[in-house]
Amino acid sequence: MSSDFRVGHWLVEPSRNSISRNGTSLRLEPKVMEVLVCLAEHAGETLSKEKLVQRVWPDTFVTDDALKHCISELRRVFEDDAREPRVIETIAKRGYRLVVPIEAVNGSKDSSTPVSLGPVMGSTARRWWVGAAVATIILLSVLLVGVKRIGSDNASGIVPIHSLAVLPLQNLSNDPAQEYFSDGMTDALITDLAQIGSVKVISRTSIMRYKKTAKSLPEIARELSVDGVVEGTLQRAGARVRITAQLIQALSDRHLWANTYEGDVHDTFALERDIAEDIARHVQERIIPTKTMRTAEPKRVDARVLEAYFQGNSNLQSFGKGGGDEENRKAAEYFQRAIDAEPDFAPAYVGLAKTHLYLLWPSKQDAEIVKKAAEHALALDPNSSDANQTLGEVNERSWNWQVAEEKYRRAITINPNNADAHESLGRLLMELGRLDDGYREAETAQTLDPGSDHLSDVLERQEQFDRLIDRQQELLKFHPNDGQVHAGLFRLYLRQGMYKQASFHLEQAANLFNFPESAAAMRRARAVAGDRGAIRVGLRAWEHLFSTHQIFAPVNLAGVNATLGDTDRAFYWLEQAYDHRDIGFVADDMGLERLNMDFLLDPLRSDPRFKDLVRRVGLPERTP
Repeated sequence: MSSDFRVGHWLVEPSRNSISRNGTSLRLEPKVMEVLVCLAEHAGETLSKEKLVQRVWPDTFVTDDALKHCISELRRVFEDDAREPRVIETIAKRGYRLVVPIEAVNGSKDSSTPVSLGPVMGSTARRWWVGAAVATIILLSVLLVGVKRIGSDNASGIVPIHSLAVLPLQNLSNDPAQEYFSDGMTDALITDLAQIGSVKVISRTSIMRYKKTAKSLPEIARELSVDGVVEGTLQRAGARVRITAQLIQALSDRHLWANTYEGDVHDTFALERDIAEDIARHVQERIIPTKTMRTAEPKRVDARVLEAYFQGNSNLQSFGKGGGDEENRKAAEYFQRAIDAEPDFAPAYVGLAKTHLYLLWPSKQDAEIVKKAAEHALALDPNSSDANQTLGEVNERSWNWQVAEEKYRRAITINPNNADAHESLGRLLMELGRLDDGYREAETAQTLDPGSDHLSDVLERQEQFDRLIDRQQELLKFHPNDGQVHAGLFRLYLRQGMYKQASFHLEQAANLFNFPESAAAMRRARAVAGDRGAIRVGLRAWEHLFSTHQIFAPVNLAGVNATLGDTDRAFYWLEQAYDHRDIGFVADDMGLERLNMDFLLDPLRSDPRFKDLVRRVGLPERTP
């Protein structure tokens, strides 16, 4: 019979680790699904805990907690009550029994005779969202306190893995607000694994789209072009945290290693080094057999610091999705809170610097904070890839080309998997006319972060605008509320003379950056003067936002004016950018460092005023 079956009103699809009812679908942990199938194969019978554990974890030593977790999850999704069971009954001192009728999807129903489901739990189901602590030295050093080992290794051989993806850790805490905590742990895990130089580790932006996905591991692996996956869960109750981890060979869905850790975030790190050494051993044996993973001296970090730091990152990543600079300002408050509680916590200084970069309207104080925070982070941790990259951005946008290149290259040396650093270096090299080297860095970034677009500069420089529009539209499917993507599409459609599309995306960007009045003015103008007229009204609205200190975008304004044929107005805005260079380098504007790259400025390139500006900025004259 089919491997799919019904438990009461629920349709169970083991191959997808999915159950559904009335159009609502839920994804079960693979081990939870195995427990359900095992109970269904013996519906009406009492299965002992020992038999269930032997069936579901045949090669791994686990405690009763693992089975209790699976039963608890099944009761939760089936809305069952252990005191008055309608689905799963606990038989005291014996085991568990499935008491609900089972129905095969082909219709052969029998409420008293067990349905033989056959071998439905193959390799696809022998995996789980269980992971947070695979090889994360920094991750463990900032969270797992007083750790005790619960699980064990069950890999029977060494399977080399050369590329790895860490899927978003599933938050099993009762509090949905803890999502930022599990996301922060995912970031920390990726950061630590990325230090393994000979392994390609996919960046965060590409893996977050798989949060709560129903896709199979092989499907995800093919999309990301990886051969290893870490899956995991995080459960937090007050000061207690429970983390389990699993390393899987993705395409074959072969389980390689699993372990569970439990700790108190308010306690000491007495056992942290033992746990770190244990995890490092598993990683180096199975991911890079001939290499040794770098370990760091354990450092205690207070729970309050982690709370503030992870929340700050959550707000920072929301920029451009509504609220203008508000999310950045909120993030800055959280990072400052972390710094106040722990002045030596370098990552918080990096976060603080980033919150004051790319603001809609910055100040001199913002510029000072960016420099000081990034420099302080680097002083605290010279081996911080993020701190080096941030200082690279500061120097690039301040036209200190050599220092910027040095910082980007240092960031890559520390973390070869830093996709953003590769993209930044590639962008800088292209700005300086070193096109082939820049193209290579951009392509490396794209490989490390296939879910994002790191090739825009390459395609723009090669004038492949139709291809670039296609890529941006594909990106928009995954990030429909990202104001930056809409702004980029506005520029591209304007360059191609596609005013209807350009007008639409400019209006969307205005709304997402919290300028609804500008969007409303465009809608009114469109009804009277068409899409081109709406763009002009939108342009004037954004110029008004500049004059009222709401948005700093003189280079973008120059490009739009140039494309619409207003050359003198374009040069006015370019000079505004030059005169405000003391704050312009931290603004969310195109930046004068982009003079040789911005395609909207092409109509100005033959003008002597443009060549003089390029000279003053310190850029080489652009070659064809």
